[in-house]
Amino acid sequence: MTSDAVGPPSTVGTGSRSGTAVGRVTPRRGSPTRRHSRVGAVVNQTLLSIVALLFLAPMVWMVLSALKPGAEVFSTPPKLFGSTIQWSNFRDAWSYLPFGRFILNTLLVSVLGTTITLVTSAMSAYAFARLRFRFREGLFVLYLTTLIVPQEIIVMQRIGWVNSFQALILPWAFTAFGTFLLRQFFLTIPIELEEAAKIDGAGHIRILTQVIAPIAAPAFAVLGVFTFITYWNSFLWPLIIINDTNHVTVPLGLQLFLGQNGQQWQLLMAAATISMAPTVLLVLALQKYLVRGIALSGLGGR
Repeated sequence: MTSDAVGPPSTVGTGSRSGTAVGRVTPRRGSPTRRHSRVGAVVNQTLLSIVALLFLAPMVWMVLSALKPGAEVFSTPPKLFGSTIQWSNFRDAWSYLPFGRFILNTLLVSVLGTTITLVTSAMSAYAFARLRFRFREGLFVLYLTTLIVPQEIIVMQRIGWVNSFQALILPWAFTAFGTFLLRQFFLTIPIELEEAAKIDGAGHIRILTQVIAPIAAPAFAVLGVFTFITYWNSFLWPLIIINDTNHVTVPLGLQLFLGQNGQQWQLLMAAATISMAPTVLLVLALQKYLVRGIALSGLGGR
């Protein structure tokens, strides 16, 4: 007479599940790890908020000062708000000087300069990233060394470019920074995409414009915004090369509010607020591309 042996239930095939379950260790509620992560997040948000307030404080003061009467801009003790809101300061700032002409001059210089910079940087970056030729790496390093050469050493008087728009645009339109930024981004694009385009008969220009450029749109946005803001805020070079009001840009125009006719601080603040609007709108319009471009191009500190 035989009896069936009753053994423990089979565990074949359950080892991986149990191992996986054991391997997944998640912090429990109230555990020190989770508390530390929450504290770290709160500290980070607090520090970021403080830094943001420090950056916003001058702009808030500028806007509020633009709405004050002239005698209350630097009143003692300082007041955040004036006794009355002077919306007319913006109208007076626009008519006190040919400020509209200053805005148009700066827009012309910034748009043309940014366009030329994007085109030249893209072409040179593509050459250094994809084309094969002798001394390519050495030439690229030599090209980068131009970053340490002061642009002010270019003497425009000898070629008759004093008081001209080309003197404001061209010295800064060929930048090694833009070439370096786009080249580093181009190197991350798979070479197989270009090889497929070559099989279809595409040349270098078509590959750059129809394959590389759409993928590198975030990098172009970063370079475009940086270049536009650089042209828009440029003060030292226009101060050296421009002597007549027909070519005056916004930074030069702002200092004219503190000229021989007295110090019109409320008009200066109003004009500065107006001049800040184009750059703010540009950043807001390209914010999505800026975040992606900074993260992907290595400018985010990673």
